[in-house]
Amino acid sequence: MRTTVSARGPATADEAWERYADLDRWRGWAPQITAVRAPARRLEPGLRGTVHAVGVVRVPFEVLAVDEAARTWSWRVRVGPLHLVLHHDVEPDDGGSRTRLVTEGPALVVAPYTPIAFVALHALVAPPAGRS
Repeated sequence: MRTTVSARGPATADEAWERYADLDRWRGWAPQITAVRAPARRLEPGLRGTVHAVGVVRVPFEVLAVDEAARTWSWRVRVGPLHLVLHHDVEPDDGGSRTRLVTEGPALVVAPYTPIAFVALHALVAPPAGRS
């Protein structure tokens, strides 16, 4: 199964990208994430680690590609025996930004994850803290 979700918001494309690129910021825009464990704190190809979701689910990941200039990145996550590949991008949009996520994998995982991703993407492009 393949799904695409997107969101537009007032955060600049640079700000939204930094929220992706800095693993320490993931908890701030992805409500399902409680921690990210990895040997580096910034996205880079080949980076492996574990995302902790809702405190109890541990999801191993590997970053497949990162293009900082184009603000794109892809990664593979494992949910039990199943694998998903997620492709992300951010671009400027009317004074703010637009982000898109394409998720590929078994419908059993992709279908329930899509609405969670939709909420997270809207938070990713929301105004920076302290600004409305």
